Amino acid sequence: MATVISFIIIFGLIVLAHELGHYLLGRKNGITVTEFFIGMGPTLFSFEKGGTKFSLKLFPIGGACLFEGETGNSIEKNEEGNETDNENQEAITEISEGSFLRASVGARFSTILAGPIFNFLLAYLIGLVIIGYIGIDLPVIDYVSPGGQAEAAGLMPGDVVTKINNEKIHIYRQIFFISFTSRGEPLDVTFERNGEKNQVTIIPRYNDELGRYVIGINAGGENTKTGSLSLFKNAYYEVKFGMVSTLKSLKMLVQGQLSADNIAGPVGMASMVGETYEMARPHGMGIVILNMLNIAMILSVNLGIMNLLPIPALDGGRLIFIILEMIRGKPIPPEKEGMVHLAGMIALMLLMVFVLYNDIAQIFAKRLS
Repeated sequence: MATVISFIIIFGLIVLAHELGHYLLGRKNGITVTEFFIGMGPTLFSFEKGGTKFSLKLFPIGGACLFEGETGNSIEKNEEGNETDNENQEAITEISEGSFLRASVGARFSTILAGPIFNFLLAYLIGLVIIGYIGIDLPVIDYVSPGGQAEAAGLMPGDVVTKINNEKIHIYRQIFFISFTSRGEPLDVTFERNGEKNQVTIIPRYNDELGRYVIGINAGGENTKTGSLSLFKNAYYEVKFGMVSTLKSLKMLVQGQLSADNIAGPVGMASMVGETYEMARPHGMGIVILNMLNIAMILSVNLGIMNLLPIPALDGGRLIFIILEMIRGKPIPPEKEGMVHLAGMIALMLLMVFVLYNDIAQIFAKRLS
């Protein structure tokens, strides 16, 4: 039960932030919001305020902020002044004042972009809370594997890693992620020792037991509380790391370097929340909350990035159509854009079915192993 509640709170929070971004910018830009809901499926309860229907639905996945005319079907008036639906009327006379179609290009662009931006802002706020409470793990090496590649290159405990290849290192998880995603390519590591900068090259070695390349070091040996100015900076580094790691993972997935087992849907995320909760529970409720916040931060960044992908039916796909409108000087016909988004939605639904099957298969595989 605790796992279910934790998952609902986490997923509900990041979806609420996303849809709230659309809602606030839409209202600011004068666009009429017809419905705002969290969840999917049958409605549990709803109320109407300011012309918008607010709803909470049964299944705690997804949500939407629906704008008048967003799909090309807006309320319009005929010559007698009676409201009609342009889907059923051939002669269009006037698009209603608050229609999404009537808003300027900039207003529509900012309204759609606001959803992912609010996810990044939520992640940043959570990062401030986490780092303010426990501090940040600096990229300090606390262990060098005997006979490993790092030791051969001359690295020692206490060295502070500042750069790997062209990437500046600010937090220890960057080192682990670079090691975890390595395919054996040489890594130029810049580090500081006793205030002096040094550089070495490490060639990762494949570890049969782990099934991946390793570099023979463990980072994160120095947890540091930060002052107010450093707090804001380090929270930014956390969010930036989430963005970069998500984009790199997507690139590796497309290139076939990651398998379908690395993809998780709602069931997989719920399982991850449950496992994290069970591991953190013996250490007290404070640690449980911090771990749940950390998951929420990661998922919020992921949701923001995924929605910006140029895929029909997602925010990124809608932004592409607005950009094309800017280039062409006129909008794509709504019915054609609607067909593209419908095809994208069908493809996404099929992907969700696959991900759901994959989640369930992995959970059973873990329990049987």
